[in-house]
Amino acid sequence: MVHQVYGYFMPTVNLMGAGAAQETGKQAKLLGGKKVLLVTDAYLEKMGMAQEIADIIEKEGVKVIIYGGAEPNPTDKNVHDGFDIYTKEGCDLIVSVGGGSSHDCAKGIGLVAGNGGKINDYEGVDKSPLPMAPMIAINTTAGTAAEMTRFCIITDAARHIKMAIVDWHVTPNVSINDPLLMMKQPPSLTAATGMDALTHAVEAYVSTAATPLTDSAALMAFKLIPRYLRRAVANGDDFEARDKMAYAQLLAGMAFNNASLGYVHAMAHQLGGFYNLPHGVCNAILLPHVSRFNMIGNLDRFAEIAEAMGENIDGLSVRDAAEKCLTAIATLSADVGIPSGLKELNVKEEDFKLMAGNAKLDACQFTNPRTATLEQVIQIYKNAL
Repeated sequence: MVHQVYGYFMPTVNLMGAGAAQETGKQAKLLGGKKVLLVTDAYLEKMGMAQEIADIIEKEGVKVIIYGGAEPNPTDKNVHDGFDIYTKEGCDLIVSVGGGSSHDCAKGIGLVAGNGGKINDYEGVDKSPLPMAPMIAINTTAGTAAEMTRFCIITDAARHIKMAIVDWHVTPNVSINDPLLMMKQPPSLTAATGMDALTHAVEAYVSTAATPLTDSAALMAFKLIPRYLRRAVANGDDFEARDKMAYAQLLAGMAFNNASLGYVHAMAHQLGGFYNLPHGVCNAILLPHVSRFNMIGNLDRFAEIAEAMGENIDGLSVRDAAEKCLTAIATLSADVGIPSGLKELNVKEEDFKLMAGNAKLDACQFTNPRTATLEQVIQIYKNAL
């Protein structure tokens, strides 16, 4: 018998529901924070949401410095600029406010604060010897699940690639999902982040590292996302839809955080690093094409996804039922307004070979259910064009 050990990682504390963000100050004190670096993006800083969270924290007697330098695809420079402020101001706790960009930038800052060196030193799996600085992650989108994962994706600006840092040390201490903070998100962002969540669930469910624990989380995400993502895109003030999507993305995060991902993410990371494109949109475009490639690796699993997403598979062969999964994904993507192909994002075929080569080095591809050659990855990019 060959030993095979599976882990299950997530934050120690996970707060959900309307008003959960009001607990941030109390959580900061419980973590022993005296001075917080609040990491966010320029938009959330400008619209005042970052200051609202800062006010909640300061009511508990904890000082706050706001750093609004997280770009949509955060770079190594964003991380090091934030680390410089963290050090200069004598901070001892990090709070991220936003979506995946803010959380990943904050994780990068925390990892460097706890271990020294440059963020590039930690590309790969479990490269850090020490924990990062204590961190609370407050989510404002329903998609990335970066508020609760051990994944940190940072763009290496010099190499134009996204570094996948998969390290249990970058798991935040506390995650907060307050649907009230998600009500103002525009339809396009709601759609992209929601499809990102679906991608997490699909890749985790067909992953070679899937377990009954990750399966249970992914299956519930499949039931929630088709039902509530359309409603959240159609009406951003639909509280029930926002609340259920917050749960759905957390469940999908629980799945992929422990079963890992596959070639959708490995390939999407290259598009983000090379063209600075929205991660969720890239995932949504690639998902049906990678899934078609992967189907023969686990037909039963794709059939089960179709059924969980509400497709009628009664009387169908396993192959035909699996095809229903691709139909369900494509229909949902079209309904919420995702572009039909990479050409609409001005992606060029001449770059496919370089991106495919980098995708084959990405940490996410190791648990894909079907092994791919360089030529096959290039062909998937072409199919998605």
